Amino acid sequence: MLDDVAAGSVPHSRSRYSPCPLPVRWVFASAVFLESPMLPLSLLRRNLAKGLCVVVSSLVLASGAGAQNFPTKALKIVVPNAAGGAADITARTVGQKLSEALGQSVVIENKPSAGGVVAGEQVARAEADGHTLLLISSGTAVSASLFKALPFDTIKDFTPVTKLASFDLVLAVSETGRFKTIAELLAYARANPGKLNVGTPQIGTTQNLAAELFASTAGLSIQIVPFNGTPPVINALRGGEIDAMVDILGPLMPQVQSKALRPLALMGDKRFPGLPDVPVLRESGATLANFNVASWNGLAVPAKTPREVVLKLNREIQTILNAPDVKKRLSDLNVIAQGSTPEGAADILNADIRRWAEVIARAKIEKQ
Repeated sequence: MLDDVAAGSVPHSRSRYSPCPLPVRWVFASAVFLESPMLPLSLLRRNLAKGLCVVVSSLVLASGAGAQNFPTKALKIVVPNAAGGAADITARTVGQKLSEALGQSVVIENKPSAGGVVAGEQVARAEADGHTLLLISSGTAVSASLFKALPFDTIKDFTPVTKLASFDLVLAVSETGRFKTIAELLAYARANPGKLNVGTPQIGTTQNLAAELFASTAGLSIQIVPFNGTPPVINALRGGEIDAMVDILGPLMPQVQSKALRPLALMGDKRFPGLPDVPVLRESGATLANFNVASWNGLAVPAKTPREVVLKLNREIQTILNAPDVKKRLSDLNVIAQGSTPEGAADILNADIRRWAEVIARAKIEKQ
């Protein structure tokens, strides 16, 4: 009977699971009975039960019908990044397949801005019907603590649908530099406090905070130097202005493959299949034994989106992420397709919010 309710096929009759009849007119009859002071208490209670049961049943039927008919128009995925990057391509890859699965167009709308504020505000204010989605990421979690005020509540205003993918972060050096292994870099940093310069993109990015977390976890005193994006960091590293850099692996792969950069260690929990000889930081042991930082992205909808709609989106996207052609497409970008339940995605977001809040506080990064 619960499956029937979800499908919107409950008959207008009594059943052994529910003592209440479903025709809406009985709600009004109950209201009339309740208004009469002459009715026995038992009859009042009975009519109240009928009325409440019809209301609940009507809501369940409406919810089930909404999910069954979803979507009724084109979907929109709002991406807080510029077109052409890994996040954008991930959204477009999934969006194309989602369009085929649901029979509706899926529009990708790029709204890049500091901390993803513009995209987040747009989706938070959108109708909570599942037709407007937000590409969330580790950057979304960072923004929750990095900004003094946001026009939305990262936890309360969104319902995560699924994780989409994870991206490896890497500690890299110039191929012509002094370090050939992660052990050599750690030994130098410990013997020369304050002398190792590590470049990252802007202050407050996942890469920048990952470098801060690496330093504090390893007990190192190093100089973390922020640049305006990845290309300037690469140029500074190759030009000898800095000793190492922390960034997402994908954009660095052409430099790695051309032997311009050397990846010393990945920051996640396991080695990347495309670079099987590159260790992860936790293999260095000691205080880094439990180190595990990776960038990720996923999808969310406005809070109060019907649960059945969220689950329908989740089911379709899990199928998409498990498709061999999608896995290969993302793998070519050095992105690992990786879905989750809605609850799993929420756990990831909440855990990252707590983690980066601590890093921001410890590094004394001024809120923007």
